[in-house]
Amino acid sequence: MSLAVLDPAALARDLALPDLTDPDAAPGHALQLLVDAAVSALAHDWRAERRIVRAHPIVSLDDNYDRLGFAADAVTRDARYSRYVSDTRLLRTHTSALVPPALRRLAAEGADRPRDVLLACPGMVYRRDAIDRLHTGTPHQLDLWRVAACRLTTDDLRSMIATVVGAVLPGRTWRVTAAVHPYTEHGLQIDVAADGEWVEIGECGLAAPAVLAGAGLDAPTHVSGLAMGLGLDRLLMLRKGIPDIRLLRSDDPRVADQMKDLAPYRPVSSHPPIRRDLSIAVEGAPGEEELGDVVREALDDDAAAVEVVQIVSDTAGDDLPEAARQRLGLLPGQRNLLVRIVLRHVDRTLTDAEANALRDRIYGAVHQGTVHQWAVPSG
Repeated sequence: MSLAVLDPAALARDLALPDLTDPDAAPGHALQLLVDAAVSALAHDWRAERRIVRAHPIVSLDDNYDRLGFAADAVTRDARYSRYVSDTRLLRTHTSALVPPALRRLAAEGADRPRDVLLACPGMVYRRDAIDRLHTGTPHQLDLWRVAACRLTTDDLRSMIATVVGAVLPGRTWRVTAAVHPYTEHGLQIDVAADGEWVEIGECGLAAPAVLAGAGLDAPTHVSGLAMGLGLDRLLMLRKGIPDIRLLRSDDPRVADQMKDLAPYRPVSSHPPIRRDLSIAVEGAPGEEELGDVVREALDDDAAAVEVVQIVSDTAGDDLPEAARQRLGLLPGQRNLLVRIVLRHVDRTLTDAEANALRDRIYGAVHQGTVHQWAVPSG
């Protein structure tokens, strides 16, 4: 596994970003209404005790991976996709990382624990991801786990899906397909119908007995569970008809005021996109997730101006004409990527000068050749 630790400045930026599911950090945000709707519906159906679980975003590798059954060589552990803060801790990659400590606390209650409990774990998670209208490096998730002193079945799981979808996306048609997760059995992916296609909103399954037993809960004889993880940003976008994930954090009052309820989104005046194509030299074969993370790091607070980072073509250096290799300052073993950058700020129109300055900051961060082609002469 490749392991690279976040530098203090990058970690501070990540920790400073408000968690929109937290009423203290973002009072009244609509994501909290979705959490309340799902939790209330399940607690009502099950007559279960509800417990809202929150914790600091820095978690142990044990809780984020090992205690959930992830293999030691699972690709998701690689630092290309996860944000490590040390060799034993990282910024959580999913809200499932909150579950093992919650299960341990439940087990510690012994005979005093409730016979049926709903663990609701909302929060922001941290990933290296592509940049487009549906993806961000800091999405919000909600884990919903039922732990009961009875034998729960796949019928209970399907009933859970129907209750949750009905609460957060009322009237939507849904389906499930088989999926594999290390912490569940009989895993399923949940899709809903939207604009003529199926959109994934989450995954679920019967809680793996090994996860329950590893926390100190008797399994599978006396205790069983249901496990569900939902992507809250996508749910809110579907519920309100929001076209771009960046709008969830917009400072424009015309947009921000609409993030206080679940009413349909009313579009505000759109700002024109500005496209810049970059021809760059790179080491290895970075994907759009890695490039997206580099761009976020390079632009910091200005990253909100980037709508899309897309790899249009990927060519081995040896396949390029000599003139092209010289123009890039291509080093042995490097590749040439054509990267399309679409700039469109959600709150205002960018000037050409601003767009060129952003283009050069991105170019300087991703281009690894020895010759540079700047848009701004002083770049």
